[in-house]
Amino acid sequence: MALKKSELYSFLWSSCDELRGGMDASQYKDYVLSLLFIRYISDKYADLPYAPITVPKGASFADMVALKGTPDIGDQINKKIIAPLAAANQQLSQADFPDFNEASKLGDGKEKVEKLTNLIAIFEDPALDFSSNRADGDDILGDAYEYLMRHFATESGKSKGQFYTPAEVSRVMAQIIGIRAAKTSGDTTVYDPTCGSGSLLLKVADEAGTNVTLYGQEKDSATSGLARMNMILHNTPTAMIMQGNTLTDPKYRDGDALKTFDYVVANPPFSDKRWSTGLDPLHDPHDRFKAFGVPPAKQGDYAYLLHIVRSLKSTGKGACILPHGVLFRGNAEAEIRRNLVRKGYIKGIIGLPANLFYGTGIPACIVMIDKQDAQARKGIFMIDASQGFMKDGPKNRLRSQDIHKIVDAFTRRLDIPGFSRMVPFDECEKHEFNLNLPRYIDSQKQEDRQDIEGHLRGGIPQADIDALQAYWDVCPGLKKALFKVCRPGYVELIIDKVAIKSTIFGHPEFTKFIDGMNKHFDVWRARSAEKLRALQAEHHPKEVIFDLSEDLLEHYAAKPLISKYDVYQHLMDYWADVMQDDCYLIAADGWKAETYRIVEKDKKGREKERGWACDPVPKSLIVARYFADDQAAIEKLTVELETTTASLSELEEEHGGEDGAFAELDKVNKANVTARLKEIKGDKGAKEEAAILNQWLKLLGRETDLKKQLRDAEAALDLAAYKKYPKLSEAEIKVLAVDDKWLAAIDARIHGEMDRISHALARRVRTLAERYEVRLPDLVANVTALESKVSGHLKRMGFAW
Repeated sequence: MALKKSELYSFLWSSCDELRGGMDASQYKDYVLSLLFIRYISDKYADLPYAPITVPKGASFADMVALKGTPDIGDQINKKIIAPLAAANQQLSQADFPDFNEASKLGDGKEKVEKLTNLIAIFEDPALDFSSNRADGDDILGDAYEYLMRHFATESGKSKGQFYTPAEVSRVMAQIIGIRAAKTSGDTTVYDPTCGSGSLLLKVADEAGTNVTLYGQEKDSATSGLARMNMILHNTPTAMIMQGNTLTDPKYRDGDALKTFDYVVANPPFSDKRWSTGLDPLHDPHDRFKAFGVPPAKQGDYAYLLHIVRSLKSTGKGACILPHGVLFRGNAEAEIRRNLVRKGYIKGIIGLPANLFYGTGIPACIVMIDKQDAQARKGIFMIDASQGFMKDGPKNRLRSQDIHKIVDAFTRRLDIPGFSRMVPFDECEKHEFNLNLPRYIDSQKQEDRQDIEGHLRGGIPQADIDALQAYWDVCPGLKKALFKVCRPGYVELIIDKVAIKSTIFGHPEFTKFIDGMNKHFDVWRARSAEKLRALQAEHHPKEVIFDLSEDLLEHYAAKPLISKYDVYQHLMDYWADVMQDDCYLIAADGWKAETYRIVEKDKKGREKERGWACDPVPKSLIVARYFADDQAAIEKLTVELETTTASLSELEEEHGGEDGAFAELDKVNKANVTARLKEIKGDKGAKEEAAILNQWLKLLGRETDLKKQLRDAEAALDLAAYKKYPKLSEAEIKVLAVDDKWLAAIDARIHGEMDRISHALARRVRTLAERYEVRLPDLVANVTALESKVSGHLKRMGFAW
């Protein structure tokens, strides 16, 4: 059975526990990722005659397994596995891998042997069979590598997380540079001068319609090694990754000049204070600073941007992540900025939320450079996307909807109030080429202002009602059902506050709107069900979700009140939570519903069965469709059991006091109650006590009987459901997975979005009604009356002043 994508992720992350504690995440990531790499190339390419990666005899993962427990395991891994791999493959070097014999990180003697043996054993798990665990075009391993990178960056913290650009930001950059729409080929070149682990380069390559040629340079030797492995894991083994400092020693040249590329992307170190060490910027041999100006000695942001400008062909396009300061800082940077704008090279600026990046918490922006038709450019397209994100532990993350909205606005040049607009160059010039986004876009949410006249004289300001115009456009009669004019510019509620919600939800225009939205979803649901049932083994899950989500976005594009991006996010969340795993299983195994036992290990390694499960059709779906009556009977028994248990508790509580029927018992249980009844048998004075104790015994007997009935019924239902799976036809499995599971869950989420919109109106109307319900003069009169009443009380009590 194929390994679920999410299971692979958590499996790999748990394997890191073996090294965690002994060293920093920025160090142990090298060992874990190297083992993942060696296991992968061994499964995928060993014994293949024309493989892009050569795995020499004696240097495979199986040969590493044979070294487990040997006293010199670290030295043997270095010599017998890594050295031959590096020697046999031009794109690898021994420096790409960590030292498996380093005592300062792995310990000495027995500790090192145990640590490496345990680590190898984790990757030895049969579930990690990468020879068959890739759907072409859907790189499970590459994605798992990205997953590990993100977690390592999170754990490494501020100082060492720079090796990874968040995948969401990489996707934005890959899409805005326009490589998907371009006519690409193997001759198309993409370059990242500060490539880190290569994730940004790979996102651009993934966005291109054909295979393109990748070039990267990375200063840190260990990180450049990770990038080379990353390229191979993502099936781009021909990518060129060079190690070295891009500013002082750029590796890609045509003779003495810098090599130029079709596309350049970068996430350079923010405000690099040592950028010019080893470089004389005034006499730069590559003329990067001559045309635009020399960046400040302690602020390297523009040094990297100007390197990108110089590295682009005359029709080239680039995108660079930089701190917000580059948009408004003065002096030398202001001069460079002015020259770049006047040249027409800056096509767009996208402001991102704060705290997205692992090396820093400061907000950043993406500066988009486009040399093609630069002289004809009339302005800069600006986006302030700082408000769209989700919290993810200590960091913020762009959601799928945030990425889509940014890319839509940028590629279609959409003018969205408070978010995006085209800013003419003359407007930039008026601001002396200060490009700080708040000067051009007001992205701050409108303040909920208090109306003084409304508080003084009563009445809800008409402006607050007009702000809800989107609702009145859909339900014009609803406004009249809620409000009437009390004087010019003010209205009052004509129903009781407690009836606001029922008036809105029961209004015929509103119910018609909700019914229409439900039918609208049903159209998409029927269309999607047909497509999903047609999926075959070896389909590409990434294409499935792309087609499905784009269709949903388009379907809700012109609908009132509801945001198409919010609807889209519900689908993308469900995809990430559940549906992605199911689609990968179907891509690997076809439409199968095979049960498997759930086995858990305790801390001592003992196995314990925890029932059974089935993917992608869980037991609950089988029960709901085929055994609804049995389930209803179980629910009825459950309710009866809960009622009986509650009656027992109530009886004990009612008669548990000092004079109660249970007062003589140390503990209320069957043995004690039975013994007490024997004691008082024939005692006429204890008749009432006996009656209560007998009632307790009767309830206990009923509870015991119900528990047994419930256990038997649940066991019978479990067995019936278990036996049903082998009898399921492919058509039935499709109905269960597509209709009962996927589309039912998406339906519920989107209905929830409609509920949220409906409740938002009811909440807002109530807030406004309560805000202006009591006039200030009435409050003053009430206070005066209360003061008078209190004074009267005090005088009667003899207090006078």
